[in-house]
Amino acid sequence: MPPLGAGGRDTAPLPLFPLKTVLYPGGILPLRIFEQRYIAMAKRCLAGDRPFGVCLLRHGDEVAVQGATPLEIATVGTLARITDWDMPELGILQVSTVGGTRFQIRRHDLRPDGLVVGEVTAIAPEPHVVLAAAHQSLANLVELLAARVKPTNFPAVRALDDASWVGYRLAEMLPLPLHVKQSMLEINDATVRLQVLQRFLVEQGLL
Repeated sequence: MPPLGAGGRDTAPLPLFPLKTVLYPGGILPLRIFEQRYIAMAKRCLAGDRPFGVCLLRHGDEVAVQGATPLEIATVGTLARITDWDMPELGILQVSTVGGTRFQIRRHDLRPDGLVVGEVTAIAPEPHVVLAAAHQSLANLVELLAARVKPTNFPAVRALDDASWVGYRLAEMLPLPLHVKQSMLEINDATVRLQVLQRFLVEQGLL
């Protein structure tokens, strides 16, 4: 796969891994892979030091089922790069991935081996915005939530003064419905994302 640019109209083919989860830029996503189509995909990505795409599975099964209805996937996803892997037993591949650039799926096809491949366009990273004082309570909440997860499942380098980073970490850790998590990925304004999350937390009595 040619490298995706910083954003624009150029498209590139990308193997997709539809999952009932949302990966955000900078996020950590461990995966336990046992389907042959995805094991083969992961091996190709490792061999070529290339990413694959994670996108929300809106409708359908993560595991291939004979005669299942067609998959319905979100059109915005995130590149995932494998940072570590292990094969504890034959036929089981465990990988750790980190989220990179977001992308827009222009079209996708189901290959004969069951792998979904999309023609995607990179979405430019959000510009750096310093966390406003009005949102400091959200950064504090990120620190509190991070203390409750495994260190290997949370970014080692923290950017608590970066509005995008704080918003992405909150969106991935809060118990939000998947469609809301997806909307947080699709928002292109870090301040707006934080405002939406802050309103939700206030309504829930958590702030």
